[in-house]
Amino acid sequence: MTQPSSETATESVLSTISREMVKLFKEQFGRGPVKSRAYWAGPDVIVCVLEETLTKAEQNLVALGEHQLLRETRLVFQAATVPEFCAPVERATGRKVRAFMSAVDTAVDGISFETFVLHPEGYDGPGRAEIGAQVGEIGPQGRGPGDASTATGPKSGEAAVIDHG
Repeated sequence: MTQPSSETATESVLSTISREMVKLFKEQFGRGPVKSRAYWAGPDVIVCVLEETLTKAEQNLVALGEHQLLRETRLVFQAATVPEFCAPVERATGRKVRAFMSAVDTAVDGISFETFVLHPEGYDGPGRAEIGAQVGEIGPQGRGPGDASTATGPKSGEAAVIDHG
């Protein structure tokens, strides 16, 4: 499915993705964001903006000035779950994810951005999750090569709005 042409179809795809990102944050961090919005950013890019995502422990890291450590920790968790982040986008759009990027702004209570670049409609090669598994970035359970204790951190349009507050 390309970017849906009807407003209802567009809202449905974006609402589904937004809800799924909230669910993933709850599962992954034990707390969901207060607000989530998904947008088409052109014909092949979806951006989900999630607000107030920091857990109490993460807020404590911010209070200690450990912004970089917090960003790196978040990236490790999200890299370990690439398949879980890509799957709902692929289901909702009918297209495979080509690239997935995640970012968090720790200075403003954890506004997070989940960005998905989609393959063209009809592409039948591997998606982002499969490529990660092929290169050893993620294992069959969405973890790094080996178990979670061996994972290492990184080296130093239209919108649907769901308000969970």
